[in-house]
Amino acid sequence: MSGNNSRTVKLTIDEEMNGTRLDLVLSVALEDYSRNFIQKLFEKGSITVNGRVCSQKKYKAASGDAVEIYIPEPETLEITAEAIPLTIVYEDNDLLVVDKPAGMVVHPAPGNSSGTLVNALMYHCGDNLSSINGIIRPGIVHRIDKDTSGLLMVAKNDRAHSSLSSQLAEHSITRRYRAIVYNNIREDEGTVDKPIGRDPGNRLRNAVTDIGSKHAVTHYKVLERFGQFTYIEAVLETGRTHQIRVHMSYIRHPLLGDELYGPVKNRQGAKRQMLHAGILGFVHPSTGEYMEFQSPLPEDFEKVLNKLRG
Repeated sequence: MSGNNSRTVKLTIDEEMNGTRLDLVLSVALEDYSRNFIQKLFEKGSITVNGRVCSQKKYKAASGDAVEIYIPEPETLEITAEAIPLTIVYEDNDLLVVDKPAGMVVHPAPGNSSGTLVNALMYHCGDNLSSINGIIRPGIVHRIDKDTSGLLMVAKNDRAHSSLSSQLAEHSITRRYRAIVYNNIREDEGTVDKPIGRDPGNRLRNAVTDIGSKHAVTHYKVLERFGQFTYIEAVLETGRTHQIRVHMSYIRHPLLGDELYGPVKNRQGAKRQMLHAGILGFVHPSTGEYMEFQSPLPEDFEKVLNKLRG
């Protein structure tokens, strides 16, 4: 292998992904990489299935297939400012609150160095972004998944960044999500208090595990029931990667539209996981005042909800 930062990722195809095109499986599992980057991995012979090179991106994955993906050492990323429209809910000299659309990646990654929230922020803010998380993630205090919509906070200076990061670490930030999940949740509310780490059987996913994991707590409350589906509010106490998606899948209520942790079929027209960061609250780094912001459900989410109600 060339370079120090190349890596090989291994995963095993499970029942839920059985019969799905391999390029689609990888685009879900490698969500920080663009589809174009993944197509090039096929062309370069960097993907093997059961020990054989697979150049067919349309290959139908079969349950039990052992897939290995060789990801080369990343090129030096040139991050450029881009005039991408942003929905800014609040802004002052210390921070911004942005309402991110589904489909937008928060920060650049190899093969995905443009079109991200960071590119848009650099255009909007110029040099007025915190530097704590380095040049790839200027201003980024926390992130939400590419296909999750809703609110996140951005720091304009290092002092604000430190304050907001401390509040995250102390679990004092309010983060309330709306989600639609499979199956009927019988109890009106509940808590999942289970550690999350890398899935030992699929290195591209996270899972409830005791191996190399971190403490994770998600509270949920039923808002509406639709028989085969339930509309909930989920509240994060901790903020692990894919936390709500992992925890709800663990209790057998995966998110509707979530190809990585839930069924591929019976998606009710959902083109992404039905997860929206609707309420964000924190103490302002300078004024000490508690501030809370709300984001309405996006159109695609409302459409699926109305279909279920109908």
